[in-house]
Amino acid sequence: MMKLFIGNKAYSSWSLRGWLACKLSGLPFEEAVVPLYDEAWEKRREGDEFAPSSGKVPILWDGDDIVVWDSLAIVEYLNEKTGNEKFWPADPAARAMARSMAAEMHSSFAALRREHSMNIRQIYDAVPPSEAVKQDLARLMQLWAQARARHGGDGDFLFGPFGAADVMFAPVVTRLITYQLPVARFAQSYMQAIIAHPWMQEWIGGAQAEDWVIDRFEVPPQAV
Repeated sequence: MMKLFIGNKAYSSWSLRGWLACKLSGLPFEEAVVPLYDEAWEKRREGDEFAPSSGKVPILWDGDDIVVWDSLAIVEYLNEKTGNEKFWPADPAARAMARSMAAEMHSSFAALRREHSMNIRQIYDAVPPSEAVKQDLARLMQLWAQARARHGGDGDFLFGPFGAADVMFAPVVTRLITYQLPVARFAQSYMQAIIAHPWMQEWIGGAQAEDWVIDRFEVPPQAV
């Protein structure tokens, strides 16, 4: 059976992506939650399980010999393992756009990540975002609007059914809710569909049950 090592469910956005990818695959897997930044963290990350990723999560082991780290790599590995049928749209134009959006999410939106870290257990009072975050939000709305208009069809998600692009953007949805960031009206229904998804509800329940608190991720946003 596959084994996925993840960080705290309350805070680890990349772990959420890797976990959702495993759920989307439909394959059985064991999850191992590793508390981030506690006293044992530095020693724990030096263990054999984390050596390939230099201590980063998520990291997926498939047996004793196959190891994949980085959420987007996990998505692609599981896509191949399940016959290229569950993660990306069948239509070539939609698939190209979905892959491009997933890659952009993977490499961009630095201000949003930096200034609004994931904390799935909190909803803070709204504070006007910085100009850099406003630019990230505008790009986010542009991408979501294009995907929904061109390829969303009658489904609730970016490309109709829940897929790899939604896996990549799901943690962003939680950030938008946690910090009550301004979004376009059309985006609210997509965000509601993401949060209401059974897998997201399962993850949120796990986050609420955690005892760990990391102070640096519990700071309300400040006005700029």
